[in-house]
Amino acid sequence: MLDTILDPANPVPWVIIAGLLAGAIAVIYRPFSTYIKFVYPNAKYEAIGNPYIIERELNKLIENKNINGFKEMLNTNKDYQLTGENIYDLQKSLDDHLIKTIEQMKKDNSRKMKYFYDTYIEKIDLYLIKHIVKNRLRDINVDKKIIENALLKKTKNVLQDLIDADKNSIPEILKNYGLPDEIREVLKDEKDIDFLKLDTLFDIYIINKFKQTSVPYKCEDGRNKFINYLVDTLNVKNVLRAKQLGYNIENCKKLFLGEGQEIALWKFNELSEADSVSQMISSLQGTSYYEPLKNSIEDYNRENSVQVLENALDRNFLNIVRDISMQNYITIGPTIRFLVSKEFEIRNLKTIVKGIGENMPPDFIKNVLVTGGET
Repeated sequence: MLDTILDPANPVPWVIIAGLLAGAIAVIYRPFSTYIKFVYPNAKYEAIGNPYIIERELNKLIENKNINGFKEMLNTNKDYQLTGENIYDLQKSLDDHLIKTIEQMKKDNSRKMKYFYDTYIEKIDLYLIKHIVKNRLRDINVDKKIIENALLKKTKNVLQDLIDADKNSIPEILKNYGLPDEIREVLKDEKDIDFLKLDTLFDIYIINKFKQTSVPYKCEDGRNKFINYLVDTLNVKNVLRAKQLGYNIENCKKLFLGEGQEIALWKFNELSEADSVSQMISSLQGTSYYEPLKNSIEDYNRENSVQVLENALDRNFLNIVRDISMQNYITIGPTIRFLVSKEFEIRNLKTIVKGIGENMPPDFIKNVLVTGGET
């Protein structure tokens, strides 16, 4: 029997053996090919790092007496080459640095990551769209110069449309941009617009885009955890803002963005039903959001600002992204960590520029910066 199977004159068993070997090689090669694609970029991101989400590095910059001193100190970091002599130009230079960094990441990574990067840039740009929409709806003049701050051409186009169009056309412009049909309902009565609900529609839009992004093989888990924790963080922020603004339970529940990693619908409803911000935080026991918010409640009570709690959630998100990186360190993990950290890094640097340029006390600047994610 064995002689028959191994008979060189009998091609059938040899074809079968070759097929089995080819299949085995394919199974082994596919994940290995993904790992190979991330070796160089991940090593590069680890080498560059994100020093400006680290408190001690930020404190050095805050000590500068003027924005020129800030610029000179920052430019000693070979990753930065800022230009400009005033607050606006320096902040614009930082935005340019961010987009150049992401464009370089696109080149360094697999082509399958392109849509993920584009969506991330759009997430950053959404702030500008929200800002212009709210100002138009409130009949506040909009400076067209703001269009220059957009990172994507798509964003620049929609900003131009929102500025030039009649106010009644705004719902249609946003619908064409991709926002849910519900946008018309939210904006139908301009005298009674729920601006927090409007924010959630933008959040739902970008979350859905992230969910549609394709990533290389073996990267889905890292991407999904990033999206789910982003959803959680936004859900908790929305309820905090709603409680601060005095929303009733029914309206709080309307702000749900979908289930994330830890916040299911029943938990979100429980948060919405809390009588106060303190009770809401207590309802988060058992989640990764409880400790950072509990540790910030005294600052919140003293300042009566939900921004204190939002900063705590942002610090927690940086730590979560660090953990995602460690769990997916041979694929998409370090890429996501570097990208998210770079966004917060640029935000911190823009805050410091504004603070120094407007002679704000150093302690005030320190309190609004977001740090975390150290290994």
